[in-house]
Amino acid sequence: MMIYRVWHFLAIVGLIIGCWLVDTAATTASPSSVYEQRAIHSPDGIGKYYMGREIAKFMGHTGAGWLERPSREVEEQPSKLINSLNLKSDDVVADIGAGTGYISLQIAPLLTDGKVFAVDIQPEMLEILEFFTQEKNITNVEPILATPDNPHLLPASVDLALMVDAYHEFEYPQEVMQGIVKALKPGGRVALVEYRGENPFIMIKRLHKMTQKQVKEEMATVGLTWRETKNILPQQHLMIFEKSHL
Repeated sequence: MMIYRVWHFLAIVGLIIGCWLVDTAATTASPSSVYEQRAIHSPDGIGKYYMGREIAKFMGHTGAGWLERPSREVEEQPSKLINSLNLKSDDVVADIGAGTGYISLQIAPLLTDGKVFAVDIQPEMLEILEFFTQEKNITNVEPILATPDNPHLLPASVDLALMVDAYHEFEYPQEVMQGIVKALKPGGRVALVEYRGENPFIMIKRLHKMTQKQVKEEMATVGLTWRETKNILPQQHLMIFEKSHL
């Protein structure tokens, strides 16, 4: 009888301790992330997935020549893109993932009373951009060194946030887009340009293309509403979003 009582007491103590450990683990566990890391993944990606999409490796500054290639106007028609943005002279535009400033420096002369924030996470890219601004005597382009999870833009400071073939490479897409949404002025827009993922005949690596469906889903999670897709570019989507009014 004594042995039974001792065993019964130890069993109750064990049950209490077990419940306490489970409760402690539940309260100290970190919240589930919006990202998933996979060991087996595409060699063109970083093994990190967001809403089912693997994030692509970003192009380092050693590939800057690709951004400035002479054939880019023929292949992508960026001048047509810029003309379609309906910019006003006093607009403030944030070129996110600006790189060498290829797009920023074409937009800046149109903003006679406005400016361009040229945002990039690579200081080497921004050094190249600053060289070009001095060479072309452009004074209304402000380089901003961002971090992978923060565009470092002030709240309500931007009329248009433009991303050209950059978004698919963001290591922290949700955090960056949340920062961009906060930076938009009332009525501000987001213009997102990506190679068309629906078209297998566009000779761009799969992870460096996006479908409209995927883009719309990802933008909706940060409170952006799709307004239109302009089918004016040879190989890319031009998708326009606005901040949702809740």
